[in-house]
Amino acid sequence: MVNYVQQRMTAIAEPNRFRIVELLRGGPRSVGEIVGALGLGQPQVSRHLRLLAEAGVVEATKKAQQRIYRLHPEAMRELSDWAAGFAELWSARMDRLDAFLDDDTSQQGV
Repeated sequence: MVNYVQQRMTAIAEPNRFRIVELLRGGPRSVGEIVGALGLGQPQVSRHLRLLAEAGVVEATKKAQQRIYRLHPEAMRELSDWAAGFAELWSARMDRLDAFLDDDTSQQGV
């Protein structure tokens, strides 16, 4: 899973691709809608979408002559699970720090 996470994080790290992901959080959009919303050229948006699709972050469906892009739910869940592991780690560390500080304060009679 770590390789997938790294590949997806690398893809999303580029500012324009991050903006595309943020835009797609609101729901599926066509390439034309993404171009209009971001003010980028169509070839540039298509390149970013291709890289996001290769990383498994987005998926496309064809509707007549349009490609409609949406976030790939499983990829986003994997990223969320990965980040949650760090939240748990830091929460546990903060709990230990709180316990240490409480113990230290009680020993000083404060």
